[in-house]
Amino acid sequence: MTPLDQFLLRAEALLQRVEAVLPPSYPREPDWKRSIAFRWRKRTGGGASYLQPVMHVSSISLDDLHNIATQKQQIEQNTRQFVQGRPANNVLLTGARGTGKSSLIKACLNQFASDGLRLIEVDKEDLAELADIVDLVAGRPERFVIFCDDLSFEEGESGYKALKVALDGGISAQSDNVLIYATSNRRHLMPERMSDNATYKTGSDGDLHPGETVEEKISLSERFGLWLSFYPFKQDDYLDIAAHWLGSFGCDAQQVEAARTEALQWALQRGSRSGRVAWQFAKDYAGKHPK
Repeated sequence: MTPLDQFLLRAEALLQRVEAVLPPSYPREPDWKRSIAFRWRKRTGGGASYLQPVMHVSSISLDDLHNIATQKQQIEQNTRQFVQGRPANNVLLTGARGTGKSSLIKACLNQFASDGLRLIEVDKEDLAELADIVDLVAGRPERFVIFCDDLSFEEGESGYKALKVALDGGISAQSDNVLIYATSNRRHLMPERMSDNATYKTGSDGDLHPGETVEEKISLSERFGLWLSFYPFKQDDYLDIAAHWLGSFGCDAQQVEAARTEALQWALQRGSRSGRVAWQFAKDYAGKHPK
């Protein structure tokens, strides 16, 4: 074997070892037939971001969501308008934790996926790339909801202005096949401080127009055309949700009735009567009491 052959063999072996530790490569544009939901991902070590298909999409349906009938009707109607090519609004869902905000968006995806609806989940840290996402899907025939979960900002974060521009503040028109659905525990998405209510501040660095500062903080929320508010559940509502999930896990009516006291104790221990707590209780109870 010549020295050149030896060198080539060693080089090939080195390349194989390097390839083994490198992250897999993904095309920037995915195979759209692989899923109805996607995540926007950044490549490790830099490089262009890409859409990653979600292979196991939540199967929750609108019928699984109880005691939020008004919110469900409004977002279902808005989404139906969107998939039918009619005017529709970006949606902000705010309020108590565990009351179905994120689940409602996932249920809408399942309801309208056969009509061409697709979901793209974007982390808050990646919102600065919203314009790239919109450009990527603008020519597609599907209808895309960009989903931002548990959204809130601190002052100075880059995603704040990017989201404002994506909603309606840019020089280019909004793509008619893209809407933004966001959930948050804060209605105004930015922290509100006592100093914001002051009519003026003394000192060399005081804001000369504090009212404008307050307006800036609420302006992002106002760019969402539809606001849906969610509230803590009453005891009967919580028990109704727990009963629904117990039934979905195979419990019969007698087991559901017997579980009421334990369901209330479970909620008391967690300090919340939310839909999420009811679902967690039902999983625990059904697992401990198989038929």
